[in-house]
Amino acid sequence: MTQSGSPQKDFSLNVSIPQAAVPFKSILCTEELQRRPSRPADYERENRALVKLVSALADSPSTMFHTFAATIQDITQCDSAGLSLPTKNGKTPHVDGTRFYGLPLSFGGCGDLLDHNRTLLFRHFERHSPYLLLITPAAEECLLVPFYVAGNAVGSIWAIKHSDRRKFDAEDHRVMASLGKVASSAYQALVHIDNLKIQVAEREKAEAEVRKMASGLEAKIRRLVEANVVGIFMWNLEGGITGANEAFLHLVQYEREDLATRRVCWTDLNPAEWRDRDEQAIAELKTTGIFQPFEKEYLRKDGSRVSVLLGGALFERSGNEGVSFVLDLSERKRAETALRRSESYLAQAQQMAHIGSWAWEIPSLNGSYASEEWYRIHGLDPQCGIPTWEQRLQRIHPEDRSRYQAAINRAIADKSGYDVEFRILHPSSRGKYIRAVGRPILSSSGDLLEFVGVSMDVTENKQAEEERERLRRVQADLAHVIRVSTMGELTASLAHEIKQPIGAAVTNAEACLRLLNRDQPDMPEAREAALEMASDARRAADIIDRVRSLYQKGSPHLGIVDVNELIKEMVRLLHNEANRHSVTMFTDLAVGLPTVTADRVQLQQALMNLMVNGIDAMRNISGELSIKSQLTPDGQVLISVRDAGVGLPIEDLDKMFNAFFTTKLHGTGLGLSITRSIVESHGGRIWATANSGAGATFHFTLPPIVE
Repeated sequence: MTQSGSPQKDFSLNVSIPQAAVPFKSILCTEELQRRPSRPADYERENRALVKLVSALADSPSTMFHTFAATIQDITQCDSAGLSLPTKNGKTPHVDGTRFYGLPLSFGGCGDLLDHNRTLLFRHFERHSPYLLLITPAAEECLLVPFYVAGNAVGSIWAIKHSDRRKFDAEDHRVMASLGKVASSAYQALVHIDNLKIQVAEREKAEAEVRKMASGLEAKIRRLVEANVVGIFMWNLEGGITGANEAFLHLVQYEREDLATRRVCWTDLNPAEWRDRDEQAIAELKTTGIFQPFEKEYLRKDGSRVSVLLGGALFERSGNEGVSFVLDLSERKRAETALRRSESYLAQAQQMAHIGSWAWEIPSLNGSYASEEWYRIHGLDPQCGIPTWEQRLQRIHPEDRSRYQAAINRAIADKSGYDVEFRILHPSSRGKYIRAVGRPILSSSGDLLEFVGVSMDVTENKQAEEERERLRRVQADLAHVIRVSTMGELTASLAHEIKQPIGAAVTNAEACLRLLNRDQPDMPEAREAALEMASDARRAADIIDRVRSLYQKGSPHLGIVDVNELIKEMVRLLHNEANRHSVTMFTDLAVGLPTVTADRVQLQQALMNLMVNGIDAMRNISGELSIKSQLTPDGQVLISVRDAGVGLPIEDLDKMFNAFFTTKLHGTGLGLSITRSIVESHGGRIWATANSGAGATFHFTLPPIVE
């Protein structure tokens, strides 16, 4: 609001606006304008004022409203005048220096004027708007006239009289309405100017951003070219190279001087077999302005070739010059070659090992990958693709199907691996044994995604196991025959061995009877004789049990065996046989020797074979047979049987344990062979050495029980 004339008290519109004191209608007196005497019109003065306003609008639109307030005062002879526009939010006043152009709708009568959309005349306006009490002298009357844009009231011009020497009349209303049209034009001009300013500012901002972006992009492109991460070169369609970075020059092995002297063109880099593809790229350039990246080869300066990925574009779509990037594919090509070689090696290894790899997904259980060997093992055609889960299940032997499916279901539920053997119905054979080993693949969140693994054709292994089992039974039968044969040779010694405790038992029994038949029975002596008799009977029973165990035929039975006790048993069993051939037996048994896991009967046979061979070697010359036990430095239990016989032929040491090899006139050549089989089946090793003097020593080891 612009004010002039009588003195006034300054106030700020930044303070809150008080609520109205009296009703709006009580101070409204617009109808009196037509009833009051009207002063004569002064058109000349009015025309000068209008010309002045139009000139101000043309010369200085920004000061137009200041001029407008002074013009209203001059024509209406009022004390204060101005122009009011509502603020954008309709609440907060807009302050421009000391003149108020933007007022809230609730400030003074501006809002009332726009609400009624007509001229309003107020008397003592401060009664309705108490904040005007701050202005002195008080306003007697206030005339507000709206002005319009496109039929809508957008603001008001107003005049205030602070005295009652003259009141506003109809002429004042007419002149104010005429000035309102000028205010409308001024308002539209200023709005247009503001819009232009906004557009100019926005355009300048956009241009600045484009310049900034272009500058940044140029710097990035320059950085990319100079970084030499990829080869970059500029060219023209005639074949010339107009510029290149060091990466490109290094790739094709040319110098920058070659470019400067035009000794190299991009057409010179293309092998003859790539010309058709290059022509396609040029045609693509002329049509679209770019050509999509493609792989090709370049000829280097030394004539060698390099694999590259090439892509490019024209600077201008219809132009003649452009830029290309060149990526060296040498490492990738080498990696691809190495990968193909590895895949070939893997395929050959799978074929030789009868192992096929595969992968199947969750939850469909359908295969996502299978190697060629997998197809071969299952007798399937790779061209037909991987069979579904149901098809794979149907190819499993009916007796193994439920067990296989249970293993898969358990692995899925537990998200764990599985290892299962089963038979498949092979279209070209009687069937195969398959071993499948799978491992789960989990996502980062722990969800089961798929299983990967291998399938192995173990048919030959199964057949070999069956054959080994058959041979083991044959060997067991043969070992039994050898034991029986050996025991037959020892019949005389065994008979004498058994006869001794039986004879002693008979003698003790007779003594016991004599002691009991006395007139006064000697009970203590009789009891002693009875105890001796029982002891002799047990000794005879033990001998019979040992002999019977050697005669028994059955499957191997592993148990804990004390090697020293076993040696003592065999010494007692063969004692008479050794005496019969004038052979003295000695033992040297290590104290604290660890026990072993073994089949007791088989171990007895192995030790008996070596001891009998030793006794037989000294049949005609007598001598000593030494049986020794000890622990080797690497923790193995070592048993050695040393004789003083005829010794071993040095040239035949490597054949001693072969089947059917013998140095005896009537030997079968099976004893040492069976002994070796027994020792090796228990995880041990057997060998023979010639003594420094007479005879030979046979050694064998057994792994101890680890506690």
